[in-house]
Amino acid sequence: MIAEQLQALRALLATPQNISIVTHWSPDGDAMGSSLGLAQYFIKKGHAVTVVAPNDYPEFLYWMKGHDAVIDATQKPKEAEQAFRESNLICCLDFNDLKRINALGDWVATSVAPKLLIDHHPQPSDFAAFVLHSVAASSTCELIFDFMALMGDEALLDKDIAECLYTGIMTDTGSFRFPATTQHTHEVVGKLMGAGANHAQVHVRVYDDNSESRLRLLGFLLANRLKVHPEFRTAYFMMSDADHHRFNYQKGDTEGVVNYALSIRGICFAAFFAERDGKVKCSFRSQGKFDVNQFSRTNFSGGGHVNAAGGASDESLEQTIARFEVLLPNYKTALLES
Repeated sequence: MIAEQLQALRALLATPQNISIVTHWSPDGDAMGSSLGLAQYFIKKGHAVTVVAPNDYPEFLYWMKGHDAVIDATQKPKEAEQAFRESNLICCLDFNDLKRINALGDWVATSVAPKLLIDHHPQPSDFAAFVLHSVAASSTCELIFDFMALMGDEALLDKDIAECLYTGIMTDTGSFRFPATTQHTHEVVGKLMGAGANHAQVHVRVYDDNSESRLRLLGFLLANRLKVHPEFRTAYFMMSDADHHRFNYQKGDTEGVVNYALSIRGICFAAFFAERDGKVKCSFRSQGKFDVNQFSRTNFSGGGHVNAAGGASDESLEQTIARFEVLLPNYKTALLES
């Protein structure tokens, strides 16, 4: 964040404000961890804060401080719109373009309130008056810590804020194994633990609180829905609407499944295609130099990071899979060299 922006933002926040915080569609650990962590920080500073989620998020994130007050815009659209309308500042976290919050993007765009963007995805759109952006950051939660430090408020870090931020860093780094994990990431985590974050308990709450149906779904996908193309160093899962119903799917049940495909020896490109309500959600992961952000932007109306991205398809699951397989030969050289 440039000095002029920081000075103006400090001036704005010097007196109590009405602040809205919004994150991307289908919020994950980094999205909700950053949103709830920032909310608790602003509340400690005396501001009135409303967190808006475009839709629901996984139950294994419900334990974080402030969850009970989150507005799910799909369930309470009027309350969400009112929050934006009454805001003096709108904080946009963990997304780089207003289209990533779907219909909420129009409400945010038309609001006269200044916007604060805190994000680590590449190629951010120019819609915010205040910007803290770095593709080198492991997560938006890492940037929330940096934001508090820039504001001179690192001393306000407490256990609740620290555990929210730890959750986002842990999940977005794949428990600190992805390349975006840096020395600074570990330094931030050390300070979060110093503020009281119980790292072992956070891990249990996020990763070790499975329903029986979720584990049976994972077993089914591994046994019946995994396709491997060793000639393209590619593997993928698919999941139909019928599979969702058979295993009583709950939001978050397939979190991380795509990484099982990426863990196969020799595979550098993995995908997960999930049919849901007439659309297909796509998740892409890679190792090495293969850029799934560019792949998704070009072919599946999505985007993200070099090694982790998402997308969508309006075609049927079968048509989407067929198109994906037709694309693979075009990327063979890049995949073999990754």
